[in-house]
Amino acid sequence: MNSVSLILASGSPRRRRLLELAGFGVSAVRPPDVEEIRGEGEAPLAYARRLGVEKACAVDGVNAWVLAADTIVHRGDQIYEKPRNHGDAVRMLGELAGGWHKVTTAWCLRWSGPGPSESGRRLIRGHRTSRVRFRRLTAVEIARYVATGEGTDKAGAYAVQGDGASLIERVVGSTTNVIGLPIDSLAAVLESLGLQRENV
Repeated sequence: MNSVSLILASGSPRRRRLLELAGFGVSAVRPPDVEEIRGEGEAPLAYARRLGVEKACAVDGVNAWVLAADTIVHRGDQIYEKPRNHGDAVRMLGELAGGWHKVTTAWCLRWSGPGPSESGRRLIRGHRTSRVRFRRLTAVEIARYVATGEGTDKAGAYAVQGDGASLIERVVGSTTNVIGLPIDSLAAVLESLGLQRENV
């Protein structure tokens, strides 16, 4: 049994599922109480990275790595947050339809324990950006998707792993990153910190 545990500072069942599918056990799920407000003139990547650190620092544990992440959908300097309501979701999908946008997940691992971690590091950060192209969508298609409620609590008002896949023409980069955690690159970092995979 590992002496070092992993705490997920996120209430996202998708992130936990990605970790578990990769073989990493999550000892606890503790969603942080962090207000997500973009600073004036703050660039999309800087915004996501700052929130990742703030979320990781808002959760404590004992002899554990706390993993937090923030995923944003953006095009240029415009960020598409979680939709405020039905109309906001329709607006977002209408603007994203027929073109490319980016999805960035910034993650942060923070050592929470009485002493130094085995790696000697207490804060490790990273990020991954994928490009997503939506196909052209009719107003009826957008309305039908929004009515499913699937994108209600998701940045950009859609989920690539669900019915939202029908909206997408192409993904360049990590698909798990678009879901909410770039597990393909994060797994190696977790293993280097002594978090062993189970049944892999």
